[in-house]
Amino acid sequence: MSAAEDLGGRVGVAPACRGLGVARATLYRRRATRKCPRPQQPRPRPARALNDNERQEVLDVLNEDRFCDLSPLAVWAILLDAGRYLCSIRTMYRILAAAGAGRERRNQLRHPNYQKPELLATAPNQVWSWDITKLKGPVKWSYFYLYVILDIFSRKVVGWMVADCESGALAKELIEQTCKKERIHRDQITMHADRGPPMTSKVVAFLYADLGVTKSHSRPYTSNDNPFSESHFRTLKYRPDFPARFGSIEDARAHCRVFFAWYNREHRHSSLALMTPDTVHYGRAEAVSATRSIALDAAYRAHPERFVRRAPTPPALPTETWINPPARETAALALAH
Repeated sequence: MSAAEDLGGRVGVAPACRGLGVARATLYRRRATRKCPRPQQPRPRPARALNDNERQEVLDVLNEDRFCDLSPLAVWAILLDAGRYLCSIRTMYRILAAAGAGRERRNQLRHPNYQKPELLATAPNQVWSWDITKLKGPVKWSYFYLYVILDIFSRKVVGWMVADCESGALAKELIEQTCKKERIHRDQITMHADRGPPMTSKVVAFLYADLGVTKSHSRPYTSNDNPFSESHFRTLKYRPDFPARFGSIEDARAHCRVFFAWYNREHRHSSLALMTPDTVHYGRAEAVSATRSIALDAAYRAHPERFVRRAPTPPALPTETWINPPARETAALALAH
């Protein structure tokens, strides 16, 4: 309405309202409302409404043991069949809503409040993320299952396996072999996974206890709690050479053998300063970064005019990796310790 008022001050109210397609009555009403806002009056209670005693009687009847698991619709019908009428069905719903009992009145199962995982890795072999994904088999509804263990700091796939089923026993075997291969000591590693049956199985939990591994799980239906495994599976399945189906489990294993060799040794991550997972995992990142600095310094000395703002520097090396980073104050405290 401000546009109509501004224009009305120059050309008149009637022409301005016609030009903007606004009724003059609406303009005048808005002006009056702004000048003298109408006070909000409490709604009067209708004369035919139930009094407080009658409303309490309806609420008491609805909360009786014989009616606690029935809807007001059913309660109204049962009472009417017995020759008793208290109020309309809609009034029953309004009375329940006013009493805060508009939903299920029986005791309900309360799901626990799952804590958001907050995991920090400042070096390789501190936090591993693992998951299982399906690979389509030769015919419809046939699948192979790819188990992958990923180091979240270096992004290196430290262990993988293709099997024909999901099993806690198979997961136990893979985790045990991977810990042995990477020479993991007690209380060194945290294993993060979602809440699938193999991840929460007793055999895996007992293995964690035997190896001194700290377990961590995502919250239910929260894929963002396991971002590194989800991102890795996307990289696998969006490669141009990834087939629509695998002819056999051996075909799937052969494909994964080639893929993981490429992923660990050749694939360069922007979050790893454009280095490969193997380079970061095995501590060669600083040497590679130094070589890059020498090359960039030589380029700057040869043609400083080509670098307008400053001398070029290689991408910064990663110093920490989080799953669900906390607030800055909490993160700084975690790094200090």
